[in-house]
Amino acid sequence: MNPKIAVIVPAWREERILPRMLGRVPARADLVVVVDDGSPDRTFEVATACAAKDPRIVAVRLVTNAGVGAAIVRGYEEALARGADILVVMAGDDQMDPADFDAVVEPITSGRADYVKGNRLAHPASRQMPLVRRAGTRILAKLTAVVAGLDQLDDAQCGYTALSATAARRLPLERLFPRYGYPNDMILRVCEAGLMIEEVTVAPVYADEVSGLAIHRVVQPISKILIRGATRRLFRRLRANDR
Repeated sequence: MNPKIAVIVPAWREERILPRMLGRVPARADLVVVVDDGSPDRTFEVATACAAKDPRIVAVRLVTNAGVGAAIVRGYEEALARGADILVVMAGDDQMDPADFDAVVEPITSGRADYVKGNRLAHPASRQMPLVRRAGTRILAKLTAVVAGLDQLDDAQCGYTALSATAARRLPLERLFPRYGYPNDMILRVCEAGLMIEEVTVAPVYADEVSGLAIHRVVQPISKILIRGATRRLFRRLRANDR
């Protein structure tokens, strides 16, 4: 069996880095869906130019900035419509190492997992991550694991992921949180659907891309997502007890 692998590339204001990132997508990928999240720069034009050189690339444009989660979901929908079997997310900021691609895909091709999360904290170079981000990542992972009912989760925020098409069709993609906090909501939804998650070690990459995230932009939405997830879990338990 040779599954059709699609790479989803959410991109916002990545006109400078996007060509380099797309040039590093492994040859094993059959389809590359670049989703420009309403960028005010030339991201979409650059993606279109790259598509003219690489027949695997499809450029999609969101009219307004809808958020990274919304861009990923749009990419999932496009890839599913084009017959993809495995959906891999590699962001347009070039912070996903192509050398880890096979490791991210393997748990799905082997049938061990439905959804695979990259784990940067397990990598020997994890100390390259800023201390505050590293500590925050661990805390958010622990909180997400508790709400999701997982025994182990180290890196909930890593965007390097793989999802089987079969699992994607079981998820309420239209209800996933559209902005920062999407990874946590995705984990909760995957667990609620009874799907299997596996973490694999990936390299933390911090090159010339500068993060624009402020702490409040991350903590506030994730807190709301976890509270909602905990509420849904409580209601499921109450319904189960009533049967």
